[in-house]
Amino acid sequence: MTTLVVVKKAGQVAIAADTLVTFGDTSLGQRFEANSKIFKVDTPAGMSYVGMAGTVAHFPVLRKAMAALPKDQLKLGSRDEVFDTFVKLHPLLKETFFLQTKEDDNDPYESSQFTVVIANASGIYGLYSYREVFEFKEFWGIGSGRSFALGAMHAAWDKAKTAREVAMAGLNAGCEFDKNSAGPVDIFTLKLKASK
Repeated sequence: MTTLVVVKKAGQVAIAADTLVTFGDTSLGQRFEANSKIFKVDTPAGMSYVGMAGTVAHFPVLRKAMAALPKDQLKLGSRDEVFDTFVKLHPLLKETFFLQTKEDDNDPYESSQFTVVIANASGIYGLYSYREVFEFKEFWGIGSGRSFALGAMHAAWDKAKTAREVAMAGLNAGCEFDKNSAGPVDIFTLKLKASK
């Protein structure tokens, strides 16, 4: 589990995550392995940061699957582009990486099993297992520390001057109160592209 947040404020976007990995009752901290839950993706529109919560097996799979997609199909600059990209990734995830797509007998669609947040110059996005995509106006969080992070970011929003400050408030709360989240934290920021 994890605490992972995305924030958009004052012309900046930020994405941040803790670095603790847990296996049942065992924890694997940064001291023993470099556990980054965020990775960079180079798209035609520029750099995007992608972060995930869930099973550790998802991290190398999604990184490799996104790298295997032709660059001109790897678009993450809008809600529709994120959706289209993950629809293109889904067959690759099933056929090449053996993704188990069933969660429940009443599933309306095949699941991608992911909970993902994306930050780039166009904004901040969230993607859930049935490829539901959200474009957030201010901030969002995923993972087991999400509730603590959302409360802290809400409380910090008016006083904070930057997206980075809001993200750190969320991560600090998640690491303080969620038993499956711990520092050090990774945080990345980008300048938000001016709206037309």
